[in-house]
Amino acid sequence: MNTAARQDAYPHLGRDLRFFPLGVEEPKVLTRAEIETYNERGYLFPFDVFDEAEIGEIRSYFDGLLADALAAGWGSYEITNWHKTCRGVWDLVTHPKLVAFAADMLGETVICRHSHFFCKLPGDGKRVSWHQDASYWPLSPSRVVSIWLAIDDATEANGAMQVIPRSHIDAQVPFFDSDASENNVLGQTVPDPASHGDAPVSLAMRAGQISLHSDWLLHSSEPNHSAERRCGLALRYLSADVRAFKGWNAHSVICQGSDPSGHWANHPRPDGETIPPRP
Repeated sequence: MNTAARQDAYPHLGRDLRFFPLGVEEPKVLTRAEIETYNERGYLFPFDVFDEAEIGEIRSYFDGLLADALAAGWGSYEITNWHKTCRGVWDLVTHPKLVAFAADMLGETVICRHSHFFCKLPGDGKRVSWHQDASYWPLSPSRVVSIWLAIDDATEANGAMQVIPRSHIDAQVPFFDSDASENNVLGQTVPDPASHGDAPVSLAMRAGQISLHSDWLLHSSEPNHSAERRCGLALRYLSADVRAFKGWNAHSVICQGSDPSGHWANHPRPDGETIPPRP
């Protein structure tokens, strides 16, 4: 691991690096107690969203998308923001069942800034090292909730996500640039994560369930040591008062409400399924 610890990936932007509690006064799918737990612990899980038939259709769609992605030279972790060109991904990003959870946290206007399939193929050896999402994102203020949809069953054997409860409260913690030996899907590593909160919790979930977590919550996942694939779709929803730098507002979709400022892009539903060309 590189020896120089960093406290802010974008010190020149003057971002507000505090954690902001989320939640509306009259939620529709969550309870006020659940929202309070989210703000106290930094995450909620599991919630049943899609039944067996519904998630079966979603999985079949992703199976085809993954096959096309691999054939075009993309990796299984590189299907990112394809809601701009693939109708099926756009339909997931904007699905009313998912947006309803985000709206209970964010309010009337819900913007999806980012979609990312984390697909761990059996034995691929990749891990996601301990990190905070907000460290990567040139956004301010930090009013973002991530919804993670289990497309396959997520178990400890196939690399379910782990979280450090309460690690979000103090917001930014020091991190290092990841060393190549970590085989990390991403690029940052927080050392000694347990020192920033409670003991790790594994978010094992059945396909069709979701979890919610704060953009400041420390989380990670181990390599897939099983014979079963583990795919999840991470959706990053935020409120309209958030501002993006470095062009990070360009991939978004306004899922509910409006953005009179025009800061956020609002990609329309694609006509079909277009696999983006590799750069």
